[in-house]
Amino acid sequence: MATAPSVSYSMTVRLEVPAGGSAVSQLTTAVESSGGSVTGLDVTASGHERLRIDVTIAASSTAHGDEIVAKLREIEGVTLGKVSDRTFLMHLGGKIEMSSKHPIRSRDDLSMVYTPGVARVCTQIAEHPEDARRLTIKRNSIAVVTDGSAVLGLGNIGPKAALPVMEGKAALFKRFAGIDAWPICLDNQDTDMIVEIVKSMAPGFAGINLEDISAPRCFEIEARLREALDIPVFHDDQHGTAIVVLSALYNALRVVDKRIEDVRVVMSGAGAAGTAILKLLLAAGVKHAVVADIHGVVHAGREDLVDADPDSPLCWIANNTNPEGVRGTLKDAVRGSDVFIGVSAPDVLGAAEVATMAEGAIVFALANPDPEVDPAEARRTASVVATGRSDFPNQINNVLVFPGVFRGLLDAQSRTVNDSMMLAAARALADVVLEDELNANYIIPSVFNEKVSGAVAGAVRDAARAAGESALPPASGTSAELP
Repeated sequence: MATAPSVSYSMTVRLEVPAGGSAVSQLTTAVESSGGSVTGLDVTASGHERLRIDVTIAASSTAHGDEIVAKLREIEGVTLGKVSDRTFLMHLGGKIEMSSKHPIRSRDDLSMVYTPGVARVCTQIAEHPEDARRLTIKRNSIAVVTDGSAVLGLGNIGPKAALPVMEGKAALFKRFAGIDAWPICLDNQDTDMIVEIVKSMAPGFAGINLEDISAPRCFEIEARLREALDIPVFHDDQHGTAIVVLSALYNALRVVDKRIEDVRVVMSGAGAAGTAILKLLLAAGVKHAVVADIHGVVHAGREDLVDADPDSPLCWIANNTNPEGVRGTLKDAVRGSDVFIGVSAPDVLGAAEVATMAEGAIVFALANPDPEVDPAEARRTASVVATGRSDFPNQINNVLVFPGVFRGLLDAQSRTVNDSMMLAAARALADVVLEDELNANYIIPSVFNEKVSGAVAGAVRDAARAAGESALPPASGTSAELP
């Protein structure tokens, strides 16, 4: 499917053109005839003979942007100046910074913020370790940890190249939940070493967000850290995706008037995200689930699974899904199903296969940027369609979830994160969409809906306390004012 112009490939081109004539209209015509979109046009200097114009353009890729610039260069009388990639400009020098909460303007300020006054606070924490949350950044800090092995759709690009993503994640934590998140990019992809490093640095944080770590290593790393630490460990690629998918499914089922216990769900993708989605769907009440990967439908009798490690994620899927014994390909499995959820690869289904689904079909095609089936094609017969893209209705986006989840975990001082908290988060997010707002093109709220983070945080906080996982300490007889 053709890719529409996107702000992700936005650039500003500085041009000089003749002051009279049709040069300006030629600029916009050249951009639009090349498939781009003019999103801004500013005259930055004017004279009797020439104008200097900054044209902001959205393209669909870097190569497409180059094509548009070449077209502009061909216009008679136009002199091309600086071309600025707006995305790269936003990343110059990094996207986040640390700042002090208190001004340091005098010797007195210095004596309290640092030595000698800080020693009294250190002693207090040494005698009462629980006060670390009250007297340091620990109370509101999480580590965003990656080894750069599975970054977005880019693959194993390493820790330095992963840093822009981790910075972005930290910026979103701050923007949507007021959390101080610290990017930690490890130059090591050994599972044992990563576990030991995170365990060693954990005292400075109230939570760990694992990010962009490849499967199946991510499963073991998360499990071992959850066992070892007394703070929540959350792999967002797994659980953030699972929560927002379940939330969207709750509302999609309301649109088509079906119950989660009754529907047959077919999933494409058995990696980290797919496995986590499946587990949360089962915890939410799904009873009829079938999963397919590159080798076809997953079932216990499949040749590559007969002698496989019984503890492997794929064997777990085989033993906990497909009660009807479906075999064959993804296209075979989709026939007659109520729900399709794709977290796999582009174009694995066509409109013809979607048309074989049950009446009131729900299609979540989440591969990004190119989904498993063209959303426009799927909408011909499916009742509800969602994607991971921002240029179609119903965007399934993790940013709806992870800020609020961690806000709730930090507020509860939770020791862990479990299914009950994730189910609560999914239900709370779904409930942000009110009954009179709900329709096939609005099953999930906008990431900028001001109710989202607070609703998710409150639900997670309450679930943590109800589960007995809150570590709120009793008063130690001290306070920040009179230690």
